[in-house]
Amino acid sequence: MNASLEAGQRGGLSWTGQARKGIAGQTAARTRIDSVDLVRGLVMVLMALDHVRDFFAPGGFNPRDVTDPALFMTRWITHFCAPAFVFLAGVSAFLYGERGRSTRQLSRFLLTRGIWLVLIELTLVRLAWTFSFDLGYFFSQVIFAIGASMIALSVLVFLPRSAVAAIALVLIAWHNLLDPIKAEAFGPAAAIWNFLHEPALLQFGATVKWFAVYPLIPWIGVMAAGYALGPVFTLDRAKRTRWLVGWGTVAVVGFVLLRASNVYGDPAPWSVQAGAIATLLSFVNCEKYPPSLLYLAMTIGPTLLLLAAVENARGRFAAWVTTFGRVPFFYYVVHVFVIHALAVIFAWVSGAETGWLFGPFPADKPNGYGVGLLGVFSVWLAVVAALYPLCNWFAGIKKRRSDWWLSYL
Repeated sequence: MNASLEAGQRGGLSWTGQARKGIAGQTAARTRIDSVDLVRGLVMVLMALDHVRDFFAPGGFNPRDVTDPALFMTRWITHFCAPAFVFLAGVSAFLYGERGRSTRQLSRFLLTRGIWLVLIELTLVRLAWTFSFDLGYFFSQVIFAIGASMIALSVLVFLPRSAVAAIALVLIAWHNLLDPIKAEAFGPAAAIWNFLHEPALLQFGATVKWFAVYPLIPWIGVMAAGYALGPVFTLDRAKRTRWLVGWGTVAVVGFVLLRASNVYGDPAPWSVQAGAIATLLSFVNCEKYPPSLLYLAMTIGPTLLLLAAVENARGRFAAWVTTFGRVPFFYYVVHVFVIHALAVIFAWVSGAETGWLFGPFPADKPNGYGVGLLGVFSVWLAVVAALYPLCNWFAGIKKRRSDWWLSYL
């Protein structure tokens, strides 16, 4: 990877002379790359499907049964959301720094925005998920992981980009070597390992429980990888497309070959099932908590190919999806509140128990609760459509105004 980046610098990725001058000369208003916003918007829309299923479908919250392809795919397709979003956050960090800002200014922005996201995860986002003010329970989920990764990146940006790329590669490719290490081996410091690599429900004191869901080591690597690949997104479309297709193809082919070997890259090997479809689903059934090397290759590879494919995307649908990609944090917070509130209304109208919708952790859903997949898809599309006018309004505010605080939303 380092050698390829160096070759890229020789072939057009150098940040000296005219290339850097061109970026620095642009105004802050001319900053957005449509393909990045389009892909980010697409993954935000898909993410809502996962969360609608969480609240409206009967059964568990993480369906991985390869014998139920339709339900499995509603979960699997949304696997692309977190890796794509974290990776593109790294790309955006690079582009933010290249708009005439110093490394110190970029670092300060990443640090303060990272702290802000961690605080929002533990307060507003927590309320959206739980509808509870019980302070005995906390979660560290995707917003927490993004914030913590930004804090880490605020330090990494002072290193040469080749060093950032190397660190990203090590964290993504080799963190599964740490799988045999268990938190209890660290004694009193066990919780630190749970936050870094091994998810767990932690107990702090007599009253506080903390569910560490998104271990940080691989996610920091994903954001660092996006930052390291940032220069690609400043090239002209033809060159950018070639780089994205090249790296995307390497990741996809690497996934297929390594997964087929069952040697390394995921804690759960695939196996031959009773049917071809179930076998295929077993092949792509990779671990998200923490995201394994194969999980990340399976999701980031196609994301890079998709970024290349939508370079010339135009039209009403592309513009509609892109709107969500321009206000992702705003969309995330609002959509969780809306989906959760609709679930409460649905449970009340249908006569189902509503208590499980008010609390720190999702309890088992009541017997008979929920709608089928057709209902889940209907609610999902309705929620996304209903949120568009609000997101479009807020995107317009961000475009028209340059208030510093808007960059945190």
